[in-house]
Amino acid sequence: MREINVEDVKNIVATLCIQANYELSSDMCSKLREAKETEESTIGKQILDDLQENLRIAKNELIPICQDTGMTIVFLEIGQDIHFTNGNLEEAINAGVKTGYEEGYLRKSVVNDPIIRKNTKDNTPAIIHTKIVDGEKLKITVAPKGFGSENMSRIFMLKPAEGIAGVKNAILTAVKDAGPNACPPMVVGVGIGGDFEKCAELAKEALIREKIDYNRASWIDDLEIEMKEAINNLGIGPAGLGGRNTALAVNVNTYPTHIAGLPVAINICCHVNRHCTEIL
Repeated sequence: MREINVEDVKNIVATLCIQANYELSSDMCSKLREAKETEESTIGKQILDDLQENLRIAKNELIPICQDTGMTIVFLEIGQDIHFTNGNLEEAINAGVKTGYEEGYLRKSVVNDPIIRKNTKDNTPAIIHTKIVDGEKLKITVAPKGFGSENMSRIFMLKPAEGIAGVKNAILTAVKDAGPNACPPMVVGVGIGGDFEKCAELAKEALIREKIDYNRASWIDDLEIEMKEAINNLGIGPAGLGGRNTALAVNVNTYPTHIAGLPVAINICCHVNRHCTEIL
């Protein structure tokens, strides 16, 4: 049994909050460079150049990539042989968010009640997703999510008979409805299966996918390729001003579901698809 002091978790979360908001991950930087190489629109190329310049300034001057520094999403993969000491894990994570947003001078955007709407003034509480895995390692991923794109996300409770055609239509419908409001070029996370809340979690996690599970069904790879092409054929383009690059990626996660359902969630993120990971 390995012991981990929750104070260490707090400190890591604080660091990741700042890092994620100041510097875009290498995978997203690579996708933006690829977009510039394939963009056909003159104004689209200029916008992609401006986005690159914005990233350079943010990194060099230690300021946020985007003024919306997001609601903090934390993904935990917890080895089942870990014992946490010196406090409560969830409280430590929120303390880390508080510290990170204060020390990083990041905008606090969370309100304490969806109707009363009094700002909590420290960007807590975070939204925490936990997964228990084998071993004694702790993987922490912090993914601040702005709501310009979050507001454009959708869930469709399809009938099984609608099949893959229904899934494709749902994805395209969500992206068309989002249009320029999701600050394209975007990453489209898709969750298929599970139930109402599980498909949404799958879609959110798909946004920050690090690698592909090569044991998965081949139709998922085909769907990602086809949907990215179809979305880029819509002509929405960078900043919604036209062009080839509306989607930088379409990432699909799946899960078993009930015989009577076909849940599909589409979680959209703008090019500022922030995520940082640390493994203890």
